[in-house]
Amino acid sequence: QVQLVESGGGLVQAGGSLRLSCAASGRTFSTYSMGWFRQAPGKDREFVAAISRTGANTYYADSAKERFTISRDNANAVYLQMNSLKPEDTAVYICVARTTSAYQTNFVAWYYRGQGTQVTVSS
Repeated sequence: QVQLVESGGGLVQAGGSLRLSCAASGRTFSTYSMGWFRQAPGKDREFVAAISRTGANTYYADSAKERFTISRDNANAVYLQMNSLKPEDTAVYICVARTTSAYQTNFVAWYYRGQGTQVTVSS
């Protein structure tokens, strides 16, 4: 079992940057693939990015490519560096984890989920 707590959200102007963090509890962090989803008001949850257990493989939604970077460290944390933010990036960003492949864009397949952190991008 793993518990996830996100931080780093906030209000930023278009073109700005934010770095989201997700702290994971437990001693088996390295056995989990990690990812980020987001949900904007009135919209379905959307896959953003994922990273494999070793960090060797990363996956991005088309909307995140070239602007967002997912990474992880050995201190039980995963990060989402977001650059060149746009108003359409406004959403609650949710950290997720699963014990199998990171190559999964279906939210329900990620067994562990955080509460989310709000990101608001003003125009």
